Amino acid sequence: MLSLQYVQQLVDLALEEDIGSGDITAELVQSDSQARALVVSREAGTLCGSLFVDTVFSTLDPEISIEWFKSDGDLLEPNDPLFSVRGNARNILTGERTALNFLQLLSGTASLAHRFAHQVSGTGVRLLDTRKTIPGLRLAQKYAVTCGGCHNHRIGLFDAFLIKENHIEACGGIAAAISAARHSAPGKTVEIEVENLNELALALEANADRIMLDNFSEAMLRDAVAANAGQSELEASGNVTEHNLRSIAETGVDFISIGALTKRIEPLDLSMRLES
Repeated sequence: MLSLQYVQQLVDLALEEDIGSGDITAELVQSDSQARALVVSREAGTLCGSLFVDTVFSTLDPEISIEWFKSDGDLLEPNDPLFSVRGNARNILTGERTALNFLQLLSGTASLAHRFAHQVSGTGVRLLDTRKTIPGLRLAQKYAVTCGGCHNHRIGLFDAFLIKENHIEACGGIAAAISAARHSAPGKTVEIEVENLNELALALEANADRIMLDNFSEAMLRDAVAANAGQSELEASGNVTEHNLRSIAETGVDFISIGALTKRIEPLDLSMRLES
């Protein structure tokens, strides 16, 4: 999912933001000083973002070498060594924060995704992310979601239809909106949001590919699964928490979309220790 061009663009922007006219603190170190640094995890989690780390240091200094002890998607325990980096001490120090910012953020996303995926293990449901991502980091966060064992919803506004309440109103109804989508972009998945069982019936009659059940109670979700009888894919959405995730999954829906996967994340706590 992550192209080298995409990663390089983000890294260039982050380094420019951080370094500006120069790293005046790193310049306190002798210009030819060599060092080794070890990065460890201070807490349990799931690793993600190694390509960003590699790109940060290779951009600053192609002679810096990195040895990875873990790979993206690996589960981590406190004090696990993640990677070591060797080379010019100034350049290692300059790249430290940018590299760790990417790694901590994406590992935090992957760690949350893993926790959620573990909760629904054995149910057959697929957990989806949303477009509620940090601007500019969508592909990176969606990659992190997959490293944690969850799945991606549409990437953006271009690759699938998601017809919501305002679209339905503007188009003149559920059937009209679905029909317009079929004519506009044949072959694209057509998903429509419904808010009650009556709207579900209209969406089924119009042969929607996937139906988002917005803020349905668990009893309504079970009724929707029964009414659907396998015709369309069903996606539960709204007010999903760690407390009700398993019970929602057990209603029989195909998907559960969770905005929290990419918007309510806590970066994983990592530490870099330098050895001269």
